[in-house]
Amino acid sequence: MREATSILTQGAFDTFDKEDVSGLLKNRLEKANEDLEAAREQVKALCEPVPAPQRLEDYFHYFCAEQSGNAEQLKANEPKRQKLYKFVSTFVRAYANIANELAEAGYKPSEIEKIKAEVDHYSQMRDAVKLNSEDYIDLKVHEPAMRYMIDQYIRAEESEKISAFDDMSLIQLIVERGPSAVDSLPKGIKNSEEAVAETIENNVRKLIINETPIDPAYYEKMSKLLDALIEQRRKGAISYKDYLEKIAQLTKEATNPSGKPGGYPPNIKTGAQRAIYNNLGKDEGLALAVDAAILKRIQHEWWSHDMKAKRVSKAIKAVLSDDELTKKILELAKNQHDYRKTH
Repeated sequence: MREATSILTQGAFDTFDKEDVSGLLKNRLEKANEDLEAAREQVKALCEPVPAPQRLEDYFHYFCAEQSGNAEQLKANEPKRQKLYKFVSTFVRAYANIANELAEAGYKPSEIEKIKAEVDHYSQMRDAVKLNSEDYIDLKVHEPAMRYMIDQYIRAEESEKISAFDDMSLIQLIVERGPSAVDSLPKGIKNSEEAVAETIENNVRKLIINETPIDPAYYEKMSKLLDALIEQRRKGAISYKDYLEKIAQLTKEATNPSGKPGGYPPNIKTGAQRAIYNNLGKDEGLALAVDAAILKRIQHEWWSHDMKAKRVSKAIKAVLSDDELTKKILELAKNQHDYRKTH
């Protein structure tokens, strides 16, 4: 690289006077040093308000939610989390740019070790916050090389796989493995029962929020069950083992709302029928009538076409004879996969 740079730039400034190009070529290590220190201070300033002793749970409470599973707090703290992800990524990149030349840049051995520890600490904390808030699903794919840089330049021991989240979300792991999914969490989280509980609760809460438009009545019930389970855990009214069993079962029910055997009438078979049934007071005959009316009127991409949607709305109203209830069921129908198939 040095040879190529020398060849490409040799004689490039020969026709210029010295004073014309003075300052154009900066000392690379000096600039890298400045970038590293600026990024370092930026991260520290952002994390400074985190209450002492700044355990992982303290970071969760500051960047995610003071009360685990609180949707409003998770949403309100989202800007802080985005800053955290951005600042830590900048810090890691600035470190990677100068990692092999810290001594040449003027850092003492003790300072080098301290910086390495800080980069490792903040990167692991950031990953834990992403997992706790379920932000990791959207963001992890943007930094596949960053993990390699951390393992390569920060840890002296051989790199190890820290979690099983390459292809599966925490929710998917819980559904597939039940309580044993906890074993797949990063060490910093799974070693603390409180951190495990808060991480699962925040992930389940986000699942419920995301799925609510598909079946508001069902997921309102799931939300209340989650609230009750969180309250039991906080009051110590349930053992950690029993808590994991119940939260795993709740997660499965929230992910696959098909109901237990006997949970729905035999004729209520599809996901759309179940959603309408739940939101029409569990009236089987009315739910099936609405379902049939919708299926008879839906056209290609009807949910995004005003005239086509009006046809479906009229069909629903013909069954329900209620304007407000018709609007509610129409919005519900727009979110059903069964009604989005090409016709």
